[in-house]
Amino acid sequence: MQTLNPSSVDRSAEFGRWKAQSLSKADLSRKGSVDEDVVELVQVLNAQEQFFTTSSCAGRILLLDGGINGFEVQKQNCCWLLVTHKPCVKDDVIVALKKANGDAVLKFEPFVLHVQCRQLQDAQILHSVAVDSGFRNSGITVGKRGKTMLAVRSTHGLEVPLSHKGKLMVTEEYIDFLLNVANQKMEENKKRIGRFYNCLQHALEREAISNSHPKIKEKNNPLYTHKKKRNPEKAHGKSITEKYNEELENDDDDNPGINVAIFPEDY
Repeated sequence: MQTLNPSSVDRSAEFGRWKAQSLSKADLSRKGSVDEDVVELVQVLNAQEQFFTTSSCAGRILLLDGGINGFEVQKQNCCWLLVTHKPCVKDDVIVALKKANGDAVLKFEPFVLHVQCRQLQDAQILHSVAVDSGFRNSGITVGKRGKTMLAVRSTHGLEVPLSHKGKLMVTEEYIDFLLNVANQKMEENKKRIGRFYNCLQHALEREAISNSHPKIKEKNNPLYTHKKKRNPEKAHGKSITEKYNEELENDDDDNPGINVAIFPEDY
């Protein structure tokens, strides 16, 4: 009979307490709820014993009015003139800009997700899913208390100053051009979220099969097999379709390498 490691049992119990405490807290974001485009994804993750989400944003277009001491905008100290998780139109931005008194900045912020994982192996599997889906700036952080966090990120953002001291510094034609760029990034962002959801489902299915067959689990290495195998049919047994791989090959926004940060950080 296999005996359980007491320290492993203690860590699992502590993770369960962290999860229950986190999911029972009120949503403190400005919106106060999970964004519509990632609700299903968040629910799937939180339904797993080994994961729970701590924060998320599906991606958004923002118009922020910051101070007049430079273009660097600190969101906590500025006025939100406009925020939308959907494609944005020029007229809405022009109306919002009339309220600006400082340095207004138009931003597109891509999907971001923070997930606490039960153990490092769980985070590595989820990191592989994120990178395969196009979120190649994702990383893992191991905290001093043993908390293992995965941050899902990409680099296809946008940040452009539009006004200075309340004065518009660009033409309406340029604003229209910027919004076309931002809306295209929003559409690409939505596609990547869809790929992430599908890749996650396949990864969970593979993990369930491995857990039910110990010999398979010992044979398979869960660590970043995608970097060694460019053919998804061979790497994942058709779990990630050829269509997804072709779309990733055409993504030029992110560095194609893998960025995994593992360093002591207390959460």
